[in-house]
Amino acid sequence: CCVYLLQKETPLANAVFWAARQGNLALLQLLLNSGRVDADCRDTYGTTALMVASYNGHYDCVKELIMQGADINYQRETGSTALFFAAQQGHHDVCKLLFEFGASTDCQTKDGGTALTVASQYGHSKVVDVLLKNGANVHDQLNDGATSLFLATQEGHVTIIRQLLSSGAKVNQRRHCPLWMAAQMGHSEVVKVLLLRGADRDADRQDGTTALFKAALKGYCSVVEELLKFSPSFGLLKNGSTVLHAAVMGGSLRTVQLLLEACADPMLRNRNNELPADLTKNERILRLLRPGICNGPS
Repeated sequence: CCVYLLQKETPLANAVFWAARQGNLALLQLLLNSGRVDADCRDTYGTTALMVASYNGHYDCVKELIMQGADINYQRETGSTALFFAAQQGHHDVCKLLFEFGASTDCQTKDGGTALTVASQYGHSKVVDVLLKNGANVHDQLNDGATSLFLATQEGHVTIIRQLLSSGAKVNQRRHCPLWMAAQMGHSEVVKVLLLRGADRDADRQDGTTALFKAALKGYCSVVEELLKFSPSFGLLKNGSTVLHAAVMGGSLRTVQLLLEACADPMLRNRNNELPADLTKNERILRLLRPGICNGPS
């Protein structure tokens, strides 16, 4: 969020920040026209009045500060700019205004965040559209490798996911796999969109778990149904478990039924020839799986 802490020795700057926060254009103009306070006055964290006005979506105050010479691309201590704050809060009109006066999409926060990554994460599709039309890099990513697409996927923002994919975002990422995250969070519509755009149905994480495994473990039936339409693998995973194993452990009868119907010869035991520890806790699943158990490895 936009945090500002003004130094006590600058009462006029304090008044400028208050006017910018409240959207009081008349007061802001009075203070700036007095010649006794700079349009780029800053707090101890480097936050400017322009950032405050942008964060709060006060279009007229933003324009006044720009016309009075405020530095549009100035970065506060964290690396955030006025554009970043406007994008974070979904103020697409303010973003457009900032671009008219030279705002840059290249500025990054200390964690690698950009206006596009934060707008994607918070679900502001109109802002994403403005950013992409003004040169934002669809491949922007945080320092840990999370892309704008991955962040949008995590939160289930389908419209933004479509926007990013249409602009060239990579649907398959090894470290931060969008499909895996969508399955992990139970976003079935996102899973559908990603699969239709060519997502690798069997992509796994470093621990070897696939999207189908995570959906089965959490009992997300709608996600499992979408994945099964693309014939994902049922084989033994790197961690020694199977997808059916995960479904049983998750305790969802419907998920187990879906997997049994989709797989003619399901593997229930893991590489140690062990049955799921929680199997006996759910007698309905036990009865459902009994033929498979009897016919499984001995």
